[in-house]
Amino acid sequence: MSMFPRTTRLSAILLLAASTILSSGCRAQAGADAMKMSPELTRRIALLIRTKAQLPFTYEVKVNDRHPSPVSGYDQITVSIGEYGKPLKPMAFLISKDNQSLAQMNTFDLSKDPATLTSDAGRPARGGSEKAPVKIVVYDDLECPFCARMHAQMFPAITNRYGNNVRIVYKDFPLTQIHPWGLHAAVNADCLADQSDKAYWNYVDDMHSHLDTIGIDPDAKTKDNNKTLPVALKQLDRAALDEGAKQKLDMKRLNACVEKQDETAVKAYMKEGEGLSVNGVPALFINGEMITGAVPIEFVYRAVDDALLAQGVTPPPAVPLPSLDAPAASTESPAAK
Repeated sequence: MSMFPRTTRLSAILLLAASTILSSGCRAQAGADAMKMSPELTRRIALLIRTKAQLPFTYEVKVNDRHPSPVSGYDQITVSIGEYGKPLKPMAFLISKDNQSLAQMNTFDLSKDPATLTSDAGRPARGGSEKAPVKIVVYDDLECPFCARMHAQMFPAITNRYGNNVRIVYKDFPLTQIHPWGLHAAVNADCLADQSDKAYWNYVDDMHSHLDTIGIDPDAKTKDNNKTLPVALKQLDRAALDEGAKQKLDMKRLNACVEKQDETAVKAYMKEGEGLSVNGVPALFINGEMITGAVPIEFVYRAVDDALLAQGVTPPPAVPLPSLDAPAASTESPAAK
């Protein structure tokens, strides 16, 4: 419980109103336990909230009757706030028995394990088994340079340091507005994953490490490094089929999958990520803790260490940090290999 902050602004008030989860002990109760307040006290509360939140005159503040509270020395009131003529958002407050102070108490749902926000089930994995104490789920775009940088740092740094204590999976989140072939590459990667985890990871490694050359025609008479989407798509397909042949996959099945370009599964992962507030990549969920962007590896280490400690596992000793610069991009196109 905290006293109503003097510096609260309108945006903070409305954010709390939208996110506050009232427990059964803090929910307004109908019936005989409702206690009327004087118009003077009701107005005083409304004006205090309006002043502290700097609410414009176009906003309504409605103070409801008080009810018994589980907090000693306080009753509960619900204050509804919003623009006139629009639905109001309720907020729970505590008012002292002597009417001399107003306090705010928000309760939040702790029953859900954050590690279950996004599942690693059904995805190719690197590192530990399904029973690994820490799981890192990465929303990845195979055409994203920041993802390529994170990918270059993450392996082998994470797996070398944490071994089987960490399990890493990737999920598709191509930024289709700015990356024209990322969705196509994700579909191809998942076609490989249907038959072989190794083929999937080899393809992902290949795409990230050859990002700068995909789309450049190696047979072009003029080497002006102009990239085109048709060339990129052919290279992506050829790289997937070459990897499938190398791993002795069912090529008829793989060819059909690559040719069909069914985007259903990829778009399902994209929708899942959007539901978790992913709006940029790479986005890592480390036992539920979200880290976005190609951040320095030490921040990932800290998050993994914290997750291990929460599971009762002692983190390994500190190690020298890898370079923050990604390795130089290869000049060899996957289609030219």
